[in-house]
Amino acid sequence: MTNAKNDNPVIDLYLDALFMEKGLSQNTLASYRRDLVHFDRWLVTQSVALLKVQKTDIHSYLSFRLQKKQSARSTARLLSCLRGFYQYQLRESQISLDPTLDIESPQLPKTLPKSLSEEDVEGLLAAPDINEPLELRDRAMLELLYASGLRVTELVSLQVGQLSMTQGVVRVMGKGSKERLVPTGEEALLWLQRYMQQARPLLLGAKMSDVMFPSKRGTMMTRQTFWHRIKIYAQRAGITRPLSPHTLRHAFATHLINHGADLRVVQLLLGHSDLSTTQIYTHVARERMKDLHAEHHPRG
Repeated sequence: MTNAKNDNPVIDLYLDALFMEKGLSQNTLASYRRDLVHFDRWLVTQSVALLKVQKTDIHSYLSFRLQKKQSARSTARLLSCLRGFYQYQLRESQISLDPTLDIESPQLPKTLPKSLSEEDVEGLLAAPDINEPLELRDRAMLELLYASGLRVTELVSLQVGQLSMTQGVVRVMGKGSKERLVPTGEEALLWLQRYMQQARPLLLGAKMSDVMFPSKRGTMMTRQTFWHRIKIYAQRAGITRPLSPHTLRHAFATHLINHGADLRVVQLLLGHSDLSTTQIYTHVARERMKDLHAEHHPRG
């Protein structure tokens, strides 16, 4: 793991242990590193060592962040990071008391991520020119993304061996190296078969690769590259609302619930370890029930 300039070695040791114990992604580890390094650098200005922190120091740092107009969401993420860090130090007998104990996280609004209508999704899926190998690849990726609710990182890192054409499922290695099986659906499967037969051999040429959706160079595509291509297709489809890298994942969950899916099933498909993460979609289910009641109840 590469070290940021002037990192405290205590932070490096913790992140290395975290990587070994939980197998967290490099993106997650980099986020933890930023939070810990910023906290450590602030502590230096207060003449406090990272392993000598007390609860009052953490309260002071939270007040400092409040003055800097930091969001409640980033503060909650920071506190989660600090709790993990100091609980680890306590287990390793580097400290005798956890300074994060009894410090409450800020209340976060339960907001539903931006989604797309079913009509918007249809337009987005139809935007690639399927006569072009690269765009046929993208069509298959978009179809799979919408049909399965994969994270973009899971999609671009997918290996050929993770897809079973006969069973119509994809085996996904999600956050924390947790494996799950997700059905692809018939439509996505048809596009995947077409892509594998017509476009993937042309993209690879003489190269050998296990990557399901290789770039023009035959290597794994970055999530940033794929996201850039999604924005091109959204523009073609006339979609003007803001999109995020997880837009199709949220559309997948929202549309499932709109059509009557159980929240726990959606939790399993998305790979959420905690149902509370999936519960941001509960108001979609409530709205759906209200619509059904209004449509079918004699006094609706």
